[in-house]
Parts: sequence; structure tokens; C-alpha cells
Amino acid sequence: QVQLVESGGGLVQPGGSLKLSCRVSGYNVNTFIMGWYRQAPGKERELVTYITNFSGITRYADSVSGRFTISRDDAENTVYLQMDNLKPEDTAVYYCKRNIGNDWGQGTQVTVSS
Repeated sequence: QVQLVESGGGLVQPGGSLKLSCRVSGYNVNTFIMGWYRQAPGKERELVTYITNFSGITRYADSVSGRFTISRDDAENTVYLQMDNLKPEDTAVYYCKRNIGNDWGQGTQVTVSS
């Protein structure tokens, strides 16, 4: 059974940092392209970043490039998102997902506000 559990969100001031975790069960994260998505209130869900299987190549949306870092721990079967220099426009629910299927976790809320 596939399960994704995101955690690590919270309330942070602009310029602060958070590290999100996505623990996966039911498949190995290093055999799929794994992405972090976010959905802000009133907006569509968007892909923020992804990491490829095997080689671990990473790509970022322009809005987060240079501030966010995706990584993967194969032993823990977990994908991480380090978010630095957070901005109010980063406020959203963050989800992780592989590149196929439609299995989503519950997401984790990130709120950037002073």
C-alpha cells in the first residue's frame, strides 16, 4: 500500500528556514522521479522542484531557485525539502509525489508571515 507522509511545516518569519520531510512507503523513492508540489489558497497546485531517480539530478521552479534544495535519503526512503530565505509568497500546503499515479499525502502547511 502506497503512503506518503509529509511533515515539518509551520509558521516562520520572512527570511527564515524550514525543512520538510516526505516519508514514503509502498515503493522506493530512488526508482521514481520525486517532486515537491505546493498549493496556495485560491491557486492551482504547482510543481516546485523534483529529483530524478538513480542520478539524482535536481530542477527548480524559477520562484524558488537558489532558496530551496531537494534531497533524498534512500536508506530512510524519504525525500526532503530544505527551504531558506522564505517569503510570504511561499505560503502554501506542500506535498510530495512521484512522477506517476495519483497518490498524494495529506500535505504540510507552510506559513510565512511576520
